[in-house]
Amino acid sequence: MEDLKTFYIIRHGETDYNRMGIVQGRGVDTDLNETGRMQAQRFYEAYSDVAFDKIYTSKLKRTHQTVQLFIDRGIAWEQLPGLDELDWGNNEGQDAGSDTMKEFYNVAEQWARGAYEVAIPGGESALDVAARQEEALQHMLSRENEKTVLVCMHGRAMRILMCRLTGSELSEMDRFPHQNLSLYKLSFDGQGFEVLDFNDLAHLYE
Repeated sequence: MEDLKTFYIIRHGETDYNRMGIVQGRGVDTDLNETGRMQAQRFYEAYSDVAFDKIYTSKLKRTHQTVQLFIDRGIAWEQLPGLDELDWGNNEGQDAGSDTMKEFYNVAEQWARGAYEVAIPGGESALDVAARQEEALQHMLSRENEKTVLVCMHGRAMRILMCRLTGSELSEMDRFPHQNLSLYKLSFDGQGFEVLDFNDLAHLYE
């Protein structure tokens, strides 16, 4: 069957919080740092010849800044809250030290056992994120005239979305690694998705 859509799904570029190991989730609206801006430039140079019909980002400016060079060309752009990062609750803005990570690993272990309803204290569960992502995904799939789509989002949220797109259980989310400005490219044939590029970083080093 002929592919109906192609999705280029990227994680945003680096921020100072990424570099310093500070937790940033849905409630922390940071800017790209110099490295992040360089990563965005390199991605643009590698993919500027792709005829994107639409750009989708989260509501957070680090995603907007990552694809700004494409937006500046006049490509249609829409922000979807369903693409926002996981709400890390009480951990947001905190150093990812031993206590913070212990709390996260406890929740992650429960997700790995299938307890997807367990939430980060004060934040979201895996099911919460998956539900709002499903609304965003259906919105993107419904736009039949958008054949080639660029999506910029966030690391943990990307792992959850990749489970949905590949038909994997949420317990398998850690099978989908991510770095700043990594790319997952997928085709959609009207029935399902096929991964064409898996956590591709070649554009950052060419």
